[in-house]
Amino acid sequence: MTPIERDPTWPEVSFQDRMDTVRFDVHERAHIVVDGSKCEGCSTQHCVVACPANLFVPTSDGGIVFNYEQCFECGTCYLVCNVEGAITWTYPDGGHGVVFRRT
Repeated sequence: MTPIERDPTWPEVSFQDRMDTVRFDVHERAHIVVDGSKCEGCSTQHCVVACPANLFVPTSDGGIVFNYEQCFECGTCYLVCNVEGAITWTYPDGGHGVVFRRT
């Protein structure tokens, strides 16, 4: 079996069905803060492309709108951002954040 083949013993599950098993216990304090002023004029906007939850949305003026409430806490946005200080990332306070449930 090559790495891209699905194990035939695993059930076929759609992305939406997988997402339906995820719960978000949102804390009032954002665990990711985006400094939109540092995003203005960013030519790459890697965070928009890389975020698996599609939480970064470019604005018509070159900025970014960000919503942390359905974050997977993967840290991808922080890792791909090429503007120092544009994204401040920490884990949510204890007992909060994304909860994955096995199906």
